[in-house]
Amino acid sequence: MASMIVLSTTAVPDHLRGALTRWLLEVTPELYVGTVSARVRDELWTSVAACTGDGMSVLAYPSDNEQGFELRTAGTRRRHPLDFDGLTLIAFQRPSKENANPS
Repeated sequence: MASMIVLSTTAVPDHLRGALTRWLLEVTPELYVGTVSARVRDELWTSVAACTGDGMSVLAYPSDNEQGFELRTAGTRRRHPLDFDGLTLIAFQRPSKENANPS
């Protein structure tokens, strides 16, 4: 059964952006929305995760859990999804003190 997905990318290669537009609608730069099957979603995510590199990608899709969705992330990112008693929360990575106050 097909379901709606939302995929956000940042600083990914142009060839990946072009490949995503074959399956999804790019509603704003690097934000994709579409209705695809679970198999297509998983194949798209495999390609995205392999090509993200130093950028970042986040996929949100429906799931049968308390929140009604799940998240997948790839690449270098500042935010990390964490499971907290069955709920997904977002943890922020703080910059190290060495980098925060260069002398």
